[in-house]
Order: sequence, then structure tokens, then C-alpha cells
Amino acid sequence: MQEVILSAKDVCKSFAHNGGQAHVLSHVDIDIYEKDFTVIMGASGSGKSTLLYALSGMDKATSGSVMYQGKDIVKMKEKELSSLRHTDFGFVFQQMHLVSNLSLFENVAVPGYLNKKKSKAEVDARTNELLDRMDLDKIKSHLPSQASGGEQQRCAIARAVINEPKLLFADEPTGALNRKNTKEVLELLSDLNKQGQSVLMVTHDLKAALRGNRILYIADGNIVGDLRLAPYSKEDEASREAQVNAWLSSMEW
Repeated sequence: MQEVILSAKDVCKSFAHNGGQAHVLSHVDIDIYEKDFTVIMGASGSGKSTLLYALSGMDKATSGSVMYQGKDIVKMKEKELSSLRHTDFGFVFQQMHLVSNLSLFENVAVPGYLNKKKSKAEVDARTNELLDRMDLDKIKSHLPSQASGGEQQRCAIARAVINEPKLLFADEPTGALNRKNTKEVLELLSDLNKQGQSVLMVTHDLKAALRGNRILYIADGNIVGDLRLAPYSKEDEASREAQVNAWLSSMEW
């Protein structure tokens, strides 16, 4: 039986808007499981990114609970949340947010140094290992401006997993990439998941969603669909795409 890594109960999120309240998340209940590649889909404005941010502690839910290792993320102080984001959670965004005056190697290694759980030599060794795995070893001394969009995103993924997070959050990680770079990044995320990395990804892209073994559909701020799939296989992609397309149609996507 799979272990629950993150559990949200009755999560709501509201924002002040035009003198009133805009309700973006409405009483969301969801469990996220270890070693799953979970995908969140939904129409624009449905609340999918807001849900990701609430689950990860990047933004606080208005009410409800998000339990991680016996602690409620909603009730954590900023210092505790910051520590959690540095140690147990990793983040990949549509925009890479690499530090422009640091090399690709330094962008990956610095979060490892700041974590202080490994020696500099150990962090350097893991950084080199990750950059090699992501086919960036030959340009690791380059600045981000000297790398392509796909190379920058692969570097951002390496940075996100340098501290071996329990859960990797990805918000539209291929949204700013061309087809070739999108495929490379998706292959990388799939490989990480096959190696045991738990992934929770928001996307509007069907090809990206096919990588998940579980797809959640959000509408009007709540989860209205939950599709379980076999682990991704390139050989089964056509039948998988047809299955997911039919399911998304039933969700009125």
C-alpha cells in the first residue's frame, strides 16, 4: 500500500477582490502519494497553480489543513516553512529564476551549500553528478544567458533536487519551452520519478500530463476528477493519449 506524503483536508483559499472575497479553492480534500507522478490539470483560472502553492507552503491556505510528516503546513511560521522548502521540497517553475551572475554549476550547488547537511566536497560531487545526468556537464561553467531555454530548465531541475527533496513541485515547467526542449525536460522528470522521486506537477499541456500515473482535474476550485494510470511508457503513448483525451472530454476540458 502506498504511503501518503501530503494530505490536504478542507483547504480553502480566498483573495480580497473589488471590496469582496474571490474564492479560488473550495474545501479541497486530496492525498498525494509517495513515488507517484501526480498531475493537476484544469481550465485557466480553475485554481490549479493556487492549489500547488497552497500544498507546498509557497502560499498559505485561508483555512483547512495540509499535513506533512505530522505537521500542518498551514500553521507553520515562515522560518519553519523556509526550512521545509530548503530541505524536503523542491520547486521548478515556468520561469527558471536562475541567478544570472552565477554559473550553472553554482546555481545548482549554492542551495546545497546553504542546506549545510553535506560537506562542500559532497555537494560538489552531487552537483557534478546531476549536471552530468542532465547533459549539462560540458557547459557547467557557463552563465544562464549562455544556455538555451531547455538547458536552463534542466539546470533548474538539478537545483530543485540537489538536496534530495521528498517531493518535487513543478508549475508549468515546460510552458516556456519549444517542442524539443519540452520533450527533454519531460524525459528528465519521468526518469527522476522512475528512480523514486515523488512529483506533483501543474500543466495545461496534454503531452506533459501523459507522464503522470495520476491526473487530478480541478474545476471551480475543487477536485472533480481523479484518473489513475499505469506508469508512463513511450510504447503505450498513443493508447494512453486516447484514454486521457476521453477522460478530459468527460471533465469538459
